[in-house]
Amino acid sequence: MTRDPSTPEAAQKALGKRLRETREFLNLSQQFVADQTGIPRSAMSDIERGVRKVDSLELQQFSDLYRFPVAYFLGDKTTEAESTPENLRALNRTARDLTAKDRQELLKFALFLQHFRKGEPGEGRKK
Repeated sequence: MTRDPSTPEAAQKALGKRLRETREFLNLSQQFVADQTGIPRSAMSDIERGVRKVDSLELQQFSDLYRFPVAYFLGDKTTEAESTPENLRALNRTARDLTAKDRQELLKFALFLQHFRKGEPGEGRKK
């Protein structure tokens, strides 16, 4: 796997953005996540804005709650050839005609299917 090279500050902001986007995608409130992890809601806000560092234990808590691997939040990537079976290559060819926004939504849905099916994060979702 390769990691996107960047400054520590940029990496911290990117991590916060991925955490926020994942929380919002799962339709969870900051307060629910704070209650589940024990991290104060104000700290959640700082983390998601990239102004507060996340320690490894907190990152593991997010990973467990959101049902996404830690590597996803850290921005690890694999090449398409290493990770994509033929049926996903076909999906990729089909998705080329979609708008960029629609492709982002398709990616979010695929990640949801891949990781969320491992279990429900529990009650407390925003309605």
